[in-house]
Amino acid sequence: MNFEILLGFVLATAALAISPGPDNIYVLLQSIANGRKSGLATVAGLITGCLVHTTLLAFGVSAIIKANDTVFFIIKLLGALYLFYLAYQVYQNSATIDLNNSVSEKGMFQLFKQGFIMNVLNPKVAIFFLAFFPSFLFSNSISTVIQFYTLGFLFMFVSTIIFSCIAILAASLAKYIKDNANVGRILKWLQIYVFIAIGVYILLSDK
Repeated sequence: MNFEILLGFVLATAALAISPGPDNIYVLLQSIANGRKSGLATVAGLITGCLVHTTLLAFGVSAIIKANDTVFFIIKLLGALYLFYLAYQVYQNSATIDLNNSVSEKGMFQLFKQGFIMNVLNPKVAIFFLAFFPSFLFSNSISTVIQFYTLGFLFMFVSTIIFSCIAILAASLAKYIKDNANVGRILKWLQIYVFIAIGVYILLSDK
C-alpha cells in the first residue's frame, strides 16, 4: 500500500473542496440564509450523494454513463430540471429571506434530501470521480473495488470537514449582516441565481 499516493489524494481533495465551486457556494448561501444547522444538513446530503457516485465508479456504472450519450443526457436533464424547480420554489417563497430566523422553513431532512438529490443527479460528479480516482489507486494487491471505496470515504471525510467549516463560518457571518434589510432580498436572488447557474452548467456541459 502506497501511503504517499493516499496523502496526495487527501491534499488534492482538500484543494478541490476549498476552491470556489457550485457545492460550497450553495452551502455558503444556505448557511447565511437559514443558519448553521441548515448548512450542515445540506453538507450531509451533498456528501452522502458522493457514496452513490463512489459505488457507481467501483462497479463500472460511471464508465457506462460516460460511454452512453443518451443515458448521460437523461441524467443531466433530470438534474437541471430539479435545480430549476428548486429555484422556482425559492422564488415562490417570501419576498425576502429572514436572516433573523435561524431555523429554516424546510426541515433538516428536507435540506439533506435536497443536497443528496442535487449531487446524485449531477452526472458531472460521476464523470469527475471516473477521471480523478483511478490516478490515485494505491495498491497492486487490494481489489480495485476496495480501493475506490477507500478513496471515496477519504474524499467524503475531507470534504465534510471543509464544507462544515464553510457552513459554520458562514452562519456566523449572518449575525453581522442580518440588520441590513436589503441583505435578505439579495440572498434570496443569489440562491435563485446559484440554482439556475448550476442547472444551466449541468445542461450545457459535455462529458
